Amino acid sequence: MTDLVTGPDGLPRCAWGASTPDYAVYHDTEWGRPLRGDDALFERMTLEAFQSGLSWLTILRKRPAFRLAFDDFHIETVAGYTEADTTRLLADAGIVRNRAKIEAAVANARAARELPEGLSALLWSFAPPPRPARPDSFAQVPALTPESTAMAKALKKRGFRFVGPTTAYALMQATGMVDDHLVGCHVVAT
Repeated sequence: MTDLVTGPDGLPRCAWGASTPDYAVYHDTEWGRPLRGDDALFERMTLEAFQSGLSWLTILRKRPAFRLAFDDFHIETVAGYTEADTTRLLADAGIVRNRAKIEAAVANARAARELPEGLSALLWSFAPPPRPARPDSFAQVPALTPESTAMAKALKKRGFRFVGPTTAYALMQATGMVDDHLVGCHVVAT
């Protein structure tokens, strides 16, 4: 598979973004576009953590159920979840039912609530300067960077869970902190 393909709509895009209709919409409208806001970034952080060990397509298709189950990822609401909420979430077939990840989401909401600068400001403080050019192939795209390693370390220090350097880099890609759309991709992310 080549790294850049032309979709049925005639638009060139990163190959993974043309592999399914769900990915095409996500690739074209969300991935790599700058996202700010504490609750919005908490959602993405949570979903990246749930994705660990699974396909992103699985998480993307379950996102409506995740939003319903986690009260639209409103940090203050999720931070107030109790063991009864954990039990409710473990019984919800619409989401990934993993106790450690559910408990991490609640712990992360509590940690985010305590950030004086807010989650958005903290996460964006690790965004690297824009690259001079987009990558030519996905072989040039790292799995982690010094910035994602620093982000993961800072988050863990503040009590966040499931936020290793690779997950942090995936979050940076998804939220436009870095632009990993390939040269020739029709998406203008920034």
